[in-house]
Amino acid sequence: MSERTATIASRVGLHARPAAIFAEAAGELDLEVTIARQGEPADEAMDAASILSLMSLGASQGDVVVLRAEGTGADEALDKLVKILETDHDAE
Repeated sequence: MSERTATIASRVGLHARPAAIFAEAAGELDLEVTIARQGEPADEAMDAASILSLMSLGASQGDVVVLRAEGTGADEALDKLVKILETDHDAE
C-alpha cells in the first residue's frame, strides 16, 4: 500500500472549492484512495473521492492528512493528489 502525507494549503482548509477539486481528481482514478487526518487509525480513513467525506474531515489550513492507495499507479496518483492539497486554490 502506498501512503503520502500532505499539508492543507488552501486558506479555507479542505472545504468548498478545494474539496471539490480534490474529490474530482480522486474520483477520476482507477484506484480507491482514502484520506485521514494524521494520527488517526487507517481503518477510520474516508473515501477521498467523496466531497461530503472530505468536508466532514474538518481539515484546516496547515493540517496534515494521510492519503493511502493500493494498486498499479498508486504512487503516481498519490503524488498528483498531494500537489492538489498543497496548492492554495483560494489564491487563484
